Amino acid sequence: MKEPYILILFASKSGSTHHLARSLMRGVNSVTGMQARLRTVPTVEQIINKVEVPEGGAAFVSVDDLKGASGVALGSPTHFSNMSSGLQYFLEQTSTLWMQGSLVDKPLGVFTSSSSMHGGQETTLMNMITPFLHHGMIIVGLDYAGTSLGEAKTGGTPYGASHVELAAGKREIDEAEHKLAMEHGKRIARVAKKMIAVD
Repeated sequence: MKEPYILILFASKSGSTHHLARSLMRGVNSVTGMQARLRTVPTVEQIINKVEVPEGGAAFVSVDDLKGASGVALGSPTHFSNMSSGLQYFLEQTSTLWMQGSLVDKPLGVFTSSSSMHGGQETTLMNMITPFLHHGMIIVGLDYAGTSLGEAKTGGTPYGASHVELAAGKREIDEAEHKLAMEHGKRIARVAKKMIAVD
């Protein structure tokens, strides 16, 4: 039997969400018996131009990547309080999985980045959760008891890991944001492992 994996699926424009995804990946990979599978989505421009392979970095996601996952971490930049259009387009292709119940009782965590403290991070996270509630997934956020969430000064919400880039200039992910993303990845993997054991 193949080792179970958490699909870390992200869209990234400036690179911040990709960096968060890699931090979540480290958290997932720290859980014995679980591994992370990093995937991205094409932009709308790439979809129009029928680009099938990204120039570099993570491979494009397939519906099979999603179907076979034991859990999912979904990330996107904040665009006017919503996820990226490329990610939304991919999710609209998952009706077959919904009809099959392929994602029922699997854990989902969400993460985001924005260019300002009040750029709509929490609304973006909630908007990413909504389609997966229809899929029957179990939402896994960041808890205050087991993480450093209560000490966060920039990114980090109970809804999911996050990063604030600041509009005035690109701000790298700081140690606190990195740590929260790792903790989030670890929690998603732990919940997935428990769900597999129940089955």
